[in-house]
Amino acid sequence: MTQIGNGNARHRITLPDGTDITLAWAAVTDTGLRREVNEDSFIAQAPIFAVADGMGGHAAGDFASAAVVTRLAEHGGKALVGTPEIDQALRLAVQDMGRGAGVTDEGSGTTVTGAALGAISDEPAWIVFNIGDSRVYRLVGGVLEQLTVDHSIVQELVDAGQITREEADTHPHSNVITRAVGFHEAPIPDYRAIAVEPGMRLLICSDGLTKELTTYGIRHFLVANAKAEKAARQLLEAALGNGGRDNVTAIVVDVLKVARPANAKQPVDGELERG
Repeated sequence: MTQIGNGNARHRITLPDGTDITLAWAAVTDTGLRREVNEDSFIAQAPIFAVADGMGGHAAGDFASAAVVTRLAEHGGKALVGTPEIDQALRLAVQDMGRGAGVTDEGSGTTVTGAALGAISDEPAWIVFNIGDSRVYRLVGGVLEQLTVDHSIVQELVDAGQITREEADTHPHSNVITRAVGFHEAPIPDYRAIAVEPGMRLLICSDGLTKELTTYGIRHFLVANAKAEKAARQLLEAALGNGGRDNVTAIVVDVLKVARPANAKQPVDGELERG
């Protein structure tokens, strides 16, 4: 387990276009009640927030998730992070995993999901990225939306109409993912651009949280707690209370204020094409 960054009650970032964005965030992680080792890692260091859930055995999974967040952390402290920087960090992380050969004969790998403050057509945006089945959610005006799509066998079955979302949660292959960072393969993240709005809240979490809480439960704790730290802590405690069958990691990020220049364009919100 590697933790990079701490909670922050108020942090201002000035973007190159003159936009001032004030954020607050909190991050928590726990081994859970059934695992011996926490293979989750996270970075919570503006402008980038991400969770990695390692796979391949205790040592291998921990090594893989640490490699990813360590490379992403090289872009912490900047005003903006774009898709080229994220792509590069993930490619370098795979190389780092390769240099760790011997940790496991089968290699090592990890999921990764997160959000970074970036710009699309010179406009500030959250760049949401995902490989695997960890997730990013957005809460705006009491409405919770899952921004990422799982790369998993059960998600493919849901998309094909062969099982329901409820059946997916108890499916025997619910832990089988179809895309990862590592295992000697080139990382291929999905990207999405989301407008940065005052009052919005992001939740970035590993599947150890989403396998223990329904969407309604997640929304309840995000809505009920105004402070990011308390929301993250109660989500973690609820996941443990419901069984804690896996490592649990959650990052809650709040956009407190967005002060845009007078000549700013309309914010973007939509799919981001890969170059």
